[in-house]
Amino acid sequence: MVACCGLIILILSPVLGQRSSDYLWGIEPLAYIATIMLLTSLLLMCLSYYIPRILERSVESANIDRRTTEKWGLLTQQYFELFHHDLGRPLRRILGKERELQLTFRAAKTEIHPEVQGLLDEIEIQTPSFRLMVSNIQVLVQLESPTVPTIQPVEPSQLIRRIVDRYTPLAAEASKEITWWSEPAEFGLVYSDGAAIEHILTNLVDNTVRYADEHIEIQLTKNLTDFFIRVWDDGPGIAPYYTQHIFDRGWTPEVARIEEKTSSGLGLFIASTLAKKYGGDLTVESVVEPDIDHHTAFLLSLPIKGPD
Repeated sequence: MVACCGLIILILSPVLGQRSSDYLWGIEPLAYIATIMLLTSLLLMCLSYYIPRILERSVESANIDRRTTEKWGLLTQQYFELFHHDLGRPLRRILGKERELQLTFRAAKTEIHPEVQGLLDEIEIQTPSFRLMVSNIQVLVQLESPTVPTIQPVEPSQLIRRIVDRYTPLAAEASKEITWWSEPAEFGLVYSDGAAIEHILTNLVDNTVRYADEHIEIQLTKNLTDFFIRVWDDGPGIAPYYTQHIFDRGWTPEVARIEEKTSSGLGLFIASTLAKKYGGDLTVESVVEPDIDHHTAFLLSLPIKGPD
């Protein structure tokens, strides 16, 4: 429509210009207006033709990129699961042989060389941390992949009991004690991802066993909509200017002090990310003053019926 009007005005501009003025300047403005209208209409026509095709190509390219990313993510996850399985088997054998040796020496009442005993104890102590490190990498790969959360019936009290049984020997070696309780005692089921909950709690308990002075306590409670797991330790506490960064990816206090990191800084980041993925949250509160019962407590909250 605009093009037609512009073309008509451009053709009639000499006639209309002569009638509106006795001078040639009357022709020129009409010609300019017609030319502008004509060029504008041509530009709009070009845009209306090319923009949808550009958008279609962009959407198609984005879909291809997304499919490629998903494919590579799933492929990486599959490879890592194979790696995790192949690595876990010799690790279980090493740990089994270590415990078998410990029992043999105790039964025979044989005096063990201190360096040998130290090596056996180190295997026992480092095995849970090594397992957790490998699991953290696996979960990190899964978080980078566009996967749908898995929801299933889960008994959180059994998960806690399994983790406590796993870490009790490690805590005992360091003269520390782990206790746990639930309210109500028969807690029942929740609907979430059991593997994710176990991974979150493993990171929290591993962290507290490392920093507690003598005691770690795990509490399991719930209300009508959510359930809560509180992991408490009587350690020295975390300074307030550290707690605001404690869930940052790759962050540890050594980063702020420009020192060599003693851990990857991924455990609490992964735990927090998993909690949010399943519709919950992970928070921390800590007291560092020695005169006010210093401690650190992580509180995991998750919906009983799973994420919305």
